[in-house]
Amino acid sequence: MRKQRSFSPEFKRQVIEELLSGVSTPAQICRRHEISSGLLYYWKKQYGQADLGSNGKRETALEERICQLEQMLGKAWLENEFLKKALHRTLGVSKKKGSSTPTTETCSKPSRGGANS
Repeated sequence: MRKQRSFSPEFKRQVIEELLSGVSTPAQICRRHEISSGLLYYWKKQYGQADLGSNGKRETALEERICQLEQMLGKAWLENEFLKKALHRTLGVSKKKGSSTPTTETCSKPSRGGANS
């Protein structure tokens, strides 16, 4: 029984870039590298989806994006806290325990005007 061959990501990338450049036809590439046309087009599909041997690169890109989003979230949280404090100072808003929404204090004096009952 024949052992299954494995190809490096660099080799796959080189073959697909040769295909995309148009220097050789797909049939010529398959004969030269002794691979099937199905495998060639499978690699081409992976190359188009950025999956061709880029496991580390893709994970790094995702980790960078997560880091950016965490920074944005932290900034938004700080801005939110700043605005809450500014609202409290400006409007004299008091917080009730357990409530995150601001409430205004009511006046204890009855109004003088208005309709007679």
